[in-house]
Amino acid sequence: MAMLDGKVAIVTGGGASIGGAITRKLHAEGAKVVIAARNQDQGAKLAEELGDAALFVATDITDDAAIAHLVDATIATFGRIDILVNNACSYGDDGPATPRETWLQTLNVNAVSAAILGEAVRPHLTQSRGNIVNIGSVSGKFAHIGRWAYPVSKATLAHLTRSQAMDYAAEGIRVNMVTLGHIWSDPFDGLTAGDRAHADKVASDLNLIGRVADASEVAQVVAFVASDAASYMTGSETSVDGGYGMLGPERRVPLMPLLAAHG
Repeated sequence: MAMLDGKVAIVTGGGASIGGAITRKLHAEGAKVVIAARNQDQGAKLAEELGDAALFVATDITDDAAIAHLVDATIATFGRIDILVNNACSYGDDGPATPRETWLQTLNVNAVSAAILGEAVRPHLTQSRGNIVNIGSVSGKFAHIGRWAYPVSKATLAHLTRSQAMDYAAEGIRVNMVTLGHIWSDPFDGLTAGDRAHADKVASDLNLIGRVADASEVAQVVAFVASDAASYMTGSETSVDGGYGMLGPERRVPLMPLLAAHG
């Protein structure tokens, strides 16, 4: 039996890149998947690829009416909701110079909409004793030069995860976060002009695995956290970062020999 047989999952931003990998993995594990995304071409194409167990719903998660439509369409098609993966993300960020409009948009997409959507599916997750998986980032834990809005939004999402877990526990709803490091995804592809080897080289000194991750490596962890195999996990943060979060400022460079080599 597959890990998610009989489950119904909504994946925001589920049409491409990391979201697409999550959608495919949940589907492979037996779930019916609802792809909630703004990109019509990507979302519809993936739903067609996956067949009758997949549904694309064009969704702007910053629009409450669109969220209501997403939930209604999911119930009308599949009859239940067991899993919500809050994966959709805005990378809007100009560091200290970030204008108010960008601040509000980034926070709206990355944190506020996750809260609103969680409330929208809450009655259905209560019925199914389902769960929410929020997709976080190491940027929400560590300061990065020249980046403010995105890291702050991911830090907000981390605390939202704890707040949701606290308030939803009485209804049997689990809420967890999967925190990502450097993942080969649309942003990395764009920044490197598709040069995966260059991305691996840049990341090699910033984590213990020595490369960026494949999106499928994220998806496997999300599927586990969303499954009944993780039934005693809530309010938790699971890192998929190759050891980035524990490496520290010395990275993998031994300090003492460098000090001893002075002069």
